[in-house]
Amino acid sequence: MERIKENSPSILLFPWLGFGHVSPYLALAKKLSKMNFHIYFLSTPIILKSIKETLDKKNSSYNNLSIQLVEFHLPYLHELPPHYHTTNDLPPHLNSTLIQAFQMASSKFPSIIETLKPNLIIYDGFQPWVATMASSCNIHAIMFYVSSTSGLVYLYHQFLHGTSNLTSLPFSSLYLHDYEIKKLDIKPIKPRDEKAFAYVVLKSFEQSHYIVFLNTCREIEGKYIDYVSTIGKKELIPIGPLIREATIGEEEDWGTIQSWLDKKDQLSCVYVSFGSESFLSKQEIEEIAKGLELSKVNFIWTIKFPKGVNTTIEEMVPQGFLESTKWKGMVIEGWVPQSQILNHSSIGGFVTHCGWNSMLESMSFGIPIIAMPMNHDQPLNSRLVEELGIGVEILRGENGKIMKEEVAKGIRKVVEEKTRIQVNLKAMQLSEKIKLKGEKATDEEVKKLLKLLC
Repeated sequence: MERIKENSPSILLFPWLGFGHVSPYLALAKKLSKMNFHIYFLSTPIILKSIKETLDKKNSSYNNLSIQLVEFHLPYLHELPPHYHTTNDLPPHLNSTLIQAFQMASSKFPSIIETLKPNLIIYDGFQPWVATMASSCNIHAIMFYVSSTSGLVYLYHQFLHGTSNLTSLPFSSLYLHDYEIKKLDIKPIKPRDEKAFAYVVLKSFEQSHYIVFLNTCREIEGKYIDYVSTIGKKELIPIGPLIREATIGEEEDWGTIQSWLDKKDQLSCVYVSFGSESFLSKQEIEEIAKGLELSKVNFIWTIKFPKGVNTTIEEMVPQGFLESTKWKGMVIEGWVPQSQILNHSSIGGFVTHCGWNSMLESMSFGIPIIAMPMNHDQPLNSRLVEELGIGVEILRGENGKIMKEEVAKGIRKVVEEKTRIQVNLKAMQLSEKIKLKGEKATDEEVKKLLKLLC
């Protein structure tokens, strides 16, 4: 990495500890560094270790950028050793412990900004205390919200009205099924319930210095951006999509997959992935496997297991599945180069949990989405897919049960030649709009930052 130049303004980026947050923040760091801002990237050592590997790779697009990694140490807790100071591979029962440790570490933040003396701080939705502490040091802080703006609309509605009922919202496309409300454990919240997720995020939003950055664009969520801007009384600046780039050194992982895809017809395959933090039960995996088999469509499926779980793909899929689909499917355990897969001409659809980063990648590449939301804001993201006409949502059974027949039906709607024309056209049109927008959003963002730094 290039050393910090003395005469350029510096910006401290401080994302939450999940890969889905770190990834767009790192993409933003790259953009800003190329525009002569010096970047301090603050996170836990375990996260910075993986970032450093990316930055240090020979011929990486991150080479010679002015990005300095700064460690943010969480307090030692016996049940949360340092390798768990990230949401990646974190056992689900430790989620609340990680959030607690992160908030406990807030007392260290003033000394960090006193040492670094950044000209500006860009922070995430889990740390409303950042803006308060920055203000006491006469430093402006602005929030960069990395999830969907439609999800932010829901949070605002829940916070203002103290209910999970969306009937009074002026967007009929935003709704939750009863089983989703139950699974997400959504309850009415009190206006000042400081432990409620909506309260924490919206307090971060309100503390932001008159503007908020969004990882989206008007072509995707224009009306939702306008709505939140009005009710939140902030200037919202969409600077996305900021998506993860493939890095040098991933060729080994890509070679075998590319060779397999090259043998398939154009738009004939689906890519199946549920992100790095959604883990499926054996029953869910079996239903998806049977659905893929019923669809008779080519597929690449990446399956991930929680860290410490001693199991294999063979044990989780139906008996005989791997053998019966070996010419049509490729099943991989663990990480795969997702952006390269989605950008391949053989991919005609993406079966996804609707995590926002995955959605943005799919939209950017013009790949129709076959939505199977799991948690968090994913159900609302899924509703956006159908509203935009860029995919379909797989219908669930009673209590949200995944059903093989519906999995097959959803896949065939998107990939089969007779029914894919309209959804492919919509997906490609959106992709073209995003590409045409190009760097305009980034240019506006830089103008706003320069104003703040004057």
